[in-house]
Amino acid sequence: LGQTPHNVVVAQVLYRLGLAEQLRGRNGGRVGAFSFDRASAMAEQLEAAGNEPLDFACTIMVLGKTGVGKSATINSIFDEIKFGTDAFQTGTNKVQDVVGTVHGIKVRVIDTPGLLPSWSDQCQNEKILHSVKRFIKKTPPDIVLYLDRLDMQTRDFGDMPLLRTITDIFGPSIWFNAIVVLTHAASAPPDGPNGTASSYDMFVTQRSHVLQQAIRQAAGDMRLMNPVSLVENHSACRTNRAGQRVLPNGQVWKPHLLLLSLASKILAEANTLLKLQDTPPGKPFATRARTPPLPYLLSSLLQSRPQVKLPEEQYGDEDGLDDDLDESSDSEDEPEYDELPPFKRLSKAQIAKLSKAQKKAYFDELEYREKLFMKKQLKEEKKQRKMMKKMASAAKDLPSEYGENAVEESSGASSVPVPMPDLALPASFDSDNPTHRYRSLDSSNPWLVRPVLDTHGWDHDVGYEGINVERLFVAQEKFPISFSGQITKDKRDANVQMELASSLKYGEGKATSVGFDMQTVGKDLAYTLRSETRFSNLKKNKAMAGISVTLLGDALSAGVKFEDKLIANKQFQVVMAGGAMTGRGDLAYGGSLEAQLRDKDYPLGRSLSTLGLSIMDWHGDLAIGCNIQSQVPVGRSTNLIARANLNNKGAGQVSLRINSSEQLQLALIAVLPLLKKLFEYSHQVQYGQ
Repeated sequence: LGQTPHNVVVAQVLYRLGLAEQLRGRNGGRVGAFSFDRASAMAEQLEAAGNEPLDFACTIMVLGKTGVGKSATINSIFDEIKFGTDAFQTGTNKVQDVVGTVHGIKVRVIDTPGLLPSWSDQCQNEKILHSVKRFIKKTPPDIVLYLDRLDMQTRDFGDMPLLRTITDIFGPSIWFNAIVVLTHAASAPPDGPNGTASSYDMFVTQRSHVLQQAIRQAAGDMRLMNPVSLVENHSACRTNRAGQRVLPNGQVWKPHLLLLSLASKILAEANTLLKLQDTPPGKPFATRARTPPLPYLLSSLLQSRPQVKLPEEQYGDEDGLDDDLDESSDSEDEPEYDELPPFKRLSKAQIAKLSKAQKKAYFDELEYREKLFMKKQLKEEKKQRKMMKKMASAAKDLPSEYGENAVEESSGASSVPVPMPDLALPASFDSDNPTHRYRSLDSSNPWLVRPVLDTHGWDHDVGYEGINVERLFVAQEKFPISFSGQITKDKRDANVQMELASSLKYGEGKATSVGFDMQTVGKDLAYTLRSETRFSNLKKNKAMAGISVTLLGDALSAGVKFEDKLIANKQFQVVMAGGAMTGRGDLAYGGSLEAQLRDKDYPLGRSLSTLGLSIMDWHGDLAIGCNIQSQVPVGRSTNLIARANLNNKGAGQVSLRINSSEQLQLALIAVLPLLKKLFEYSHQVQYGQ
């Protein structure tokens, strides 16, 4: 093709073939380290000798809109008229192929009927593309050329319906080995926005970018970067001494197009040797075999999940230690709330007349009484839970007709819908507080439907993000089954999450859970089947072991994990987990540690500190992350929340947030960026910028 080994495409082919040769050497023979100079010299010697004919053939399929020059490009590739062309009517009415020899290489080209871009013509396009799919079923093409005109510039993605139809019929993988061909490449570039002539290279770059971006959106993969080749088939095109057509930028287009096509075929075969791509025989454009995201699946496996409980066991501490710890934390000499003497709240005017010492004494007494009142409420809730457990256990021992009456009486009391607590909206500078948009009712209907809101959203983001559906079933009065599903949708993506879980207790502190999860991972759905077994070897120590199997696309991954939870006291607890995930012969393993320090008056206190460590090893790349979060009360109505995370790659983030309902002067900090902007503006004016 007249190219040197230092051409970018040629160098990439030589490098990939060298890797494939080394891989074969590891499996059998001995191959030294790859050397580009040695590989290029060997390639030039073998090509100069030319003794053995190349056992190499390439099948190319041509797709594109009507009138872009598909048949004319095929005629130019073979340097002879293979298909008739006409400027006033469609040249190709059915799928047909032609075989010939180009530069000593056997080339088979499949010509297809022209396609139309508008929405109303997609039914006709589907019929054409289905006929193409049947035609290539036995001998699928190696390369796809998608043709469009260089001089038909558009910025409104008018070809998107056609590109999406091609993707739906053949699958997104049709674009993995596709080359974008722009015909009429000798056209003069249009004038610029201010009437000046634009350069040819800039014209080609802009047109290529628009078409590549449309293909990325249609394929759903923003990492795609299809190569672009320019073509000019007009007989008046400038030629060189050898009679080859030359573009305005001086490029001889035919060798370049053949180089891209043949190089793509060679790289695809090298990828097969390197096990980077595995296309089943007889399946054109099969989905590329991708390595499953093992680190993501492993981190999901290592997450600690709560155990599904029966309705009478839903409320209370998950660790089952709230009774003992609460009773031990209560001081014996602490009076009850009802035993306190009467107390009258003061108005703001009365508080303003108090001295500093009197204000401190008043607020200390008020805070102390509020704390005792909340403790009283917690004790009453605990007594009510115990009574409900006793009533539920007693109802099981009664005859069936009495049990049914008890169920009817208990259900009739909750038939009146009760408003759910308002959602905590993200901090905003807007004047309104649209909590009414997210209110929902808790009724006798066992299905709980609630809106989904991103609590870390930006200002003015107060629309629905999605819906969440939950329900708890009980099978045979001892098997709790929990169902939860969530659908979120924004302007670009839609995410689906569904979880079905159940558990069985078969002893003191022993339980086994089984769950099925379905969630969106990228553009695919991941299906996970998991099981966990918990057991308490000590009163304050809980251990757990679990396994999971995940199906993502056509990749099956399996993982195992171990977890241990140490509860030192009501304030401090540590959770340690470790596990491994394998799939397609690949392995990732890691672990995590989370330590939590609560307030001594938990759950009444406001202080909370959390330390998290995570380690992940995949392909020999060790990732270590640390996350620290602390919430400290500063005064009676002011909280300071500090977060910091750092990894071994040198990346991290630190954030400080202060919430206050009394120190309103904190809002004056917003003046700083305004002053900074004014100072920069005056500085620019001073120097005449």
